[in-house]
Amino acid sequence: MRIAPLDLRQQRFRGAFRGFDRSEVMTFLADTADDYEQALREIDRLRQDVAKMEEQLREHRERETDLRNTLLTAQKLADELRENAKQDARVILREAQNRADMVLHKAQSRLEEFERQITELRLKRRDVETSLEASIAALRHALEFVKAQDQQATREEKIRLYRPRGAEAEAAPERAQAEPAPRQAQG
Repeated sequence: MRIAPLDLRQQRFRGAFRGFDRSEVMTFLADTADDYEQALREIDRLRQDVAKMEEQLREHRERETDLRNTLLTAQKLADELRENAKQDARVILREAQNRADMVLHKAQSRLEEFERQITELRLKRRDVETSLEASIAALRHALEFVKAQDQQATREEKIRLYRPRGAEAEAAPERAQAEPAPRQAQG
Protein backbone atom coordinates (compact mmCIF):
# COMPACT_ATOMS: atom_id res chain seq x y z
CA MET A 1 0.00 0.00 0.00
CA ARG A 2 1.26 3.46 -0.91
CA ILE A 3 1.16 6.26 1.62
CA ALA A 4 0.66 9.78 0.33
CA PRO A 5 1.90 12.92 2.15
CA LEU A 6 -1.73 13.79 2.84
CA ASP A 7 -2.17 10.43 4.63
CA LEU A 8 0.77 11.29 6.87
CA ARG A 9 -0.77 14.65 7.72
CA GLN A 10 -4.21 13.24 8.51
CA GLN A 11 -3.05 10.19 10.40
CA ARG A 12 -4.24 10.14 14.03
CA PHE A 13 -3.00 7.81 16.70
CA ARG A 14 -4.83 6.70 19.83
CA GLY A 15 -3.62 7.90 23.08
CA ALA A 16 -1.96 5.42 25.40
CA PHE A 17 -0.68 5.50 28.86
CA ARG A 18 2.91 6.44 28.91
CA GLY A 19 2.83 7.06 25.14
CA PHE A 20 4.75 9.59 23.06
CA ASP A 21 4.29 13.32 23.24
CA ARG A 22 1.50 14.04 20.90
CA SER A 23 2.80 17.38 19.61
CA GLU A 24 6.22 15.89 18.85
CA VAL A 25 4.66 13.03 16.91
CA MET A 26 2.46 15.47 14.98
CA THR A 27 5.42 17.71 14.22
CA PHE A 28 7.46 14.71 13.12
CA LEU A 29 4.60 13.45 10.91
CA ALA A 30 4.21 16.94 9.36
CA ASP A 31 7.97 17.18 8.69
CA THR A 32 8.00 13.65 7.29
CA ALA A 33 4.98 14.47 5.12
CA ASP A 34 6.77 17.58 3.84
CA ASP A 35 9.93 15.63 3.07
CA TYR A 36 7.94 12.84 1.51
CA GLU A 37 5.98 15.34 -0.61
CA GLN A 38 9.25 16.99 -1.64
CA ALA A 39 10.69 13.58 -2.53
CA LEU A 40 7.61 12.72 -4.60
CA ARG A 41 7.82 16.07 -6.40
CA GLU A 42 11.51 15.44 -7.07
CA ILE A 43 10.70 11.94 -8.35
CA ASP A 44 7.94 13.39 -10.56
CA ARG A 45 10.29 16.07 -11.87
CA LEU A 46 12.98 13.46 -12.50
CA ARG A 47 10.45 11.26 -14.32
CA GLN A 48 9.52 14.22 -16.48
CA ASP A 49 13.23 14.90 -17.12
CA VAL A 50 13.75 11.23 -17.96
CA ALA A 51 10.75 11.37 -20.33
CA LYS A 52 12.17 14.51 -21.98
CA MET A 53 15.59 12.91 -22.21
CA GLU A 54 14.11 9.74 -23.67
CA GLU A 55 12.20 11.87 -26.18
CA GLN A 56 15.38 13.75 -27.05
CA LEU A 57 17.25 10.46 -27.28
CA ARG A 58 14.56 9.09 -29.58
CA GLU A 59 14.79 12.26 -31.71
CA HIS A 60 18.59 12.02 -31.79
CA ARG A 61 18.39 8.39 -32.79
CA GLU A 62 15.92 9.29 -35.54
CA ARG A 63 18.25 12.07 -36.69
CA GLU A 64 21.18 9.68 -36.57
CA THR A 65 19.21 7.19 -38.66
CA ASP A 66 18.22 9.97 -41.06
CA LEU A 67 21.82 11.17 -41.24
CA ARG A 68 23.06 7.64 -41.90
CA ASN A 69 20.45 7.20 -44.61
CA THR A 70 21.34 10.59 -46.04
CA LEU A 71 25.04 9.75 -45.99
CA LEU A 72 24.38 6.38 -47.63
CA THR A 73 22.21 8.06 -50.24
CA ALA A 74 24.85 10.75 -50.81
CA GLN A 75 27.53 8.06 -51.10
CA LYS A 76 25.42 6.11 -53.59
CA LEU A 77 24.71 9.29 -55.52
CA ALA A 78 28.39 10.22 -55.51
CA ASP A 79 29.28 6.72 -56.72
CA GLU A 80 26.65 6.95 -59.45
CA LEU A 81 27.87 10.41 -60.46
CA ARG A 82 31.46 9.17 -60.50
CA GLU A 83 30.49 6.17 -62.62
CA ASN A 84 28.42 8.35 -64.97
CA ALA A 85 31.31 10.78 -65.25
CA LYS A 86 33.66 7.89 -66.08
CA GLN A 87 31.25 6.62 -68.73
CA ASP A 88 30.85 10.12 -70.16
CA ALA A 89 34.62 10.52 -70.17
CA ARG A 90 34.99 7.19 -72.00
CA VAL A 91 32.41 8.27 -74.60
CA ILE A 92 34.07 11.67 -75.04
CA LEU A 93 37.48 10.02 -75.28
CA ARG A 94 36.19 7.54 -77.89
CA GLU A 95 34.61 10.36 -79.92
CA ALA A 96 37.79 12.43 -79.68
CA GLN A 97 39.85 9.42 -80.75
CA ASN A 98 37.53 8.82 -83.70
CA ARG A 99 37.75 12.49 -84.68
CA ALA A 100 41.52 12.44 -84.31
CA ASP A 101 41.71 9.30 -86.46
CA MET A 102 39.49 10.95 -89.09
CA VAL A 103 41.57 14.14 -89.07
CA LEU A 104 44.76 12.10 -89.25
CA HIS A 105 43.36 10.06 -92.13
CA LYS A 106 42.34 13.26 -94.00
CA ALA A 107 45.74 14.81 -93.32
CA GLN A 108 47.45 11.64 -94.55
CA SER A 109 45.29 11.68 -97.69
CA ARG A 110 46.10 15.34 -98.31
CA LEU A 111 49.79 14.68 -97.73
CA GLU A 112 49.71 11.85 -100.25
CA GLU A 113 47.86 14.11 -102.71
CA PHE A 114 50.44 16.89 -102.20
CA GLU A 115 53.29 14.44 -102.67
CA ARG A 116 51.65 13.16 -105.87
CA GLN A 117 51.19 16.73 -107.13
CA ILE A 118 54.81 17.56 -106.26
CA THR A 119 55.99 14.50 -108.17
CA GLU A 120 53.83 15.49 -111.17
CA LEU A 121 55.16 19.06 -111.03
CA ARG A 122 58.75 17.78 -110.92
CA LEU A 123 58.07 15.62 -113.96
CA LYS A 124 56.48 18.57 -115.77
CA ARG A 125 59.44 20.74 -114.79
CA ARG A 126 61.85 18.17 -116.25
CA ASP A 127 59.73 18.02 -119.42
CA VAL A 128 59.68 21.85 -119.65
CA GLU A 129 63.45 22.01 -118.98
CA THR A 130 64.09 19.39 -121.64
CA SER A 131 61.76 21.17 -124.04
CA LEU A 132 63.42 24.52 -123.31
CA GLU A 133 66.88 23.02 -123.76
CA ALA A 134 65.78 21.52 -127.06
CA SER A 135 64.21 24.84 -128.12
CA ILE A 136 67.35 26.74 -127.08
CA ALA A 137 69.51 24.27 -128.98
CA ALA A 138 67.25 24.55 -132.03
CA LEU A 139 67.27 28.34 -131.81
CA ARG A 140 71.06 28.32 -131.39
CA HIS A 141 71.39 26.15 -134.52
CA ALA A 142 68.93 28.42 -136.34
CA LEU A 143 70.86 31.50 -135.19
CA GLU A 144 74.14 29.97 -136.25
CA PHE A 145 72.57 29.08 -139.58
CA VAL A 146 71.21 32.61 -139.96
CA LYS A 147 74.60 34.08 -139.02
CA ALA A 148 76.29 31.78 -141.47
CA GLN A 149 73.81 32.82 -144.17
CA ASP A 150 74.33 36.48 -143.30
CA GLN A 151 78.08 36.04 -143.48
CA GLN A 152 77.75 34.31 -146.83
CA ALA A 153 75.38 37.03 -148.08
CA THR A 154 77.78 39.69 -146.84
CA ARG A 155 80.64 37.97 -148.67
CA GLU A 156 78.61 37.74 -151.82
CA GLU A 157 77.73 41.43 -151.60
CA LYS A 158 81.34 42.31 -151.09
CA ILE A 159 82.21 40.14 -154.07
CA ARG A 160 79.54 41.90 -156.17
CA LEU A 161 80.86 45.23 -155.16
CA TYR A 162 84.31 44.30 -156.37
CA ARG A 163 83.26 42.65 -159.66
CA PRO A 164 83.28 44.61 -162.75
CA ARG A 165 79.90 45.43 -164.34
CA GLY A 166 80.29 43.23 -167.25
CA ALA A 167 81.13 40.29 -165.12
CA GLU A 168 78.06 41.02 -163.13
CA ALA A 169 75.82 40.58 -166.11
CA GLU A 170 77.36 37.23 -166.89
CA ALA A 171 77.03 36.13 -163.23
CA ALA A 172 73.40 37.33 -162.93
CA PRO A 173 71.83 34.31 -164.69
CA GLU A 174 73.98 31.97 -162.58
CA ARG A 175 73.13 33.83 -159.39
CA ALA A 176 69.43 33.80 -160.23
CA GLN A 177 69.51 30.05 -160.42
CA ALA A 178 71.61 29.65 -157.22
CA GLU A 179 69.72 32.15 -154.98
CA PRO A 180 66.13 31.80 -153.87
CA ALA A 181 63.49 34.28 -155.12
CA PRO A 182 63.40 36.60 -152.11
CA ARG A 183 67.13 37.16 -152.30
CA GLN A 184 66.70 38.31 -155.86
CA ALA A 185 64.17 40.91 -154.72
CA GLN A 186 66.70 42.28 -152.26
CA GLY A 187 69.67 42.25 -154.59
